[in-house]
Amino acid sequence: MSNDIQLLLRAEEAPTHWYNLQPDFPEPLPPPLHPGTREPVTPDLMMALFPESLVAQEMSAEPAIEIPREVRDAYALYRPTPLLRAVRLEKALQTPAHIYYKYEGVSPVGSHKPNTAIPQAYYNKVAGTKRLASETGAGQWGSALAHACSLFGLECTIYMVQVSFHQKPYRKLLMQTYGATVYGSPSNQTDFGRKMLAADPHSTGSLGIAISEAIEDTAKNPGTKYSLGSVLNLVCLHQTVIGQETIKQMELAGEDPDIIIGCAGGGSNFAGLAFPFVRQKIKEGKNYRIIAVEPASCPSLTQGELRYDFGDTAQTTPLLMMHTLGNQFMPPSIHAGGLRYHGMSPMVSHCKKLGLIEALAVPQLKVFEAAVQFARTEGIVPAPESAHAISVAIDEAIKCREENRKKVIVFNLSGNGLLDLAAYDTYLSGKMLESGEV
Repeated sequence: MSNDIQLLLRAEEAPTHWYNLQPDFPEPLPPPLHPGTREPVTPDLMMALFPESLVAQEMSAEPAIEIPREVRDAYALYRPTPLLRAVRLEKALQTPAHIYYKYEGVSPVGSHKPNTAIPQAYYNKVAGTKRLASETGAGQWGSALAHACSLFGLECTIYMVQVSFHQKPYRKLLMQTYGATVYGSPSNQTDFGRKMLAADPHSTGSLGIAISEAIEDTAKNPGTKYSLGSVLNLVCLHQTVIGQETIKQMELAGEDPDIIIGCAGGGSNFAGLAFPFVRQKIKEGKNYRIIAVEPASCPSLTQGELRYDFGDTAQTTPLLMMHTLGNQFMPPSIHAGGLRYHGMSPMVSHCKKLGLIEALAVPQLKVFEAAVQFARTEGIVPAPESAHAISVAIDEAIKCREENRKKVIVFNLSGNGLLDLAAYDTYLSGKMLESGEV
């Protein structure tokens, strides 16, 4: 084995700025609209939920935004993350393709989510916020926000989608270990949660419902602000440390990718890897194939409409131009809880509209087949969300074998699956259904 399996950056090579794709779009991103007036949202309206600094980032036209020293110090717990070549997987597939994966599972909480949780907690702390309220699907985001709040001395309340609250108890315990208060959503803690429970006492919940609960919590509790782990422009911005590092690491490898792949639910980890490469596609004419992979049972990019829609079920958020299945969509109880969202990031949606990226939908059993193959060759048990990217990477590598063509494939392994082993138990025991829980 060569030493090129691990491609590592020195601490001083970590990004000092976040990259903002917005000013590089050849066509402007449609603005969010006020839910009442349908006029473009102004900064003052967003400051009910977010501190001024984060609102400025959400609406920024600056191509680069400096990462504060305090945030970079916290990032240093785990960044830069490694880029690894999957030589054992390549051998198992008998493919001439070179497969690389950016491993974000080395963070304290095991996923890419601290890349935005840390700055969001930092900016809120500076602004005098005492408490953050948020939602989480599989618990990766909730764990990251709980960790970030513990770093900066903030209280944290998380509304966790009910199906994951029961499927993934150790993620709930991880949040509680960091000091967060966690409720299964829909909950009896909010008016909207109680309304949903009255309509369906056995509701498995959705991210749309959990977002509505977190926003209601924020509005009713002084000193509280809302925090979101995906979808928003500012989240995509913070995540671009992934792609910036990957570009440097591919230079160390002496290769340029042909295909770049990330799983996509709300869009955060996909944007983090893809957007710096999208910039090269726009600015330098690079001929990358950039693929967003979503679950077949929640296919917003491949089957949703591109239109203005609410980000939550209670219809309290601004209207966003995005690919959407409709804010009332109730996703099946698949194990990739982080991808169970009705809409897609406006920036990711805009990339697809402009032909800068493409999208594929993959069924659950195929995803877990790929996840197990990856675990048995590379040794890392991937999060079910990340395994969507692995599935397509394997498909592309097999095409290379069939065509006897070498291509360079890079995907984002956005999190490990060590707290998702119950899902693997369901799969390995033959009890997993194509769509939904047993």
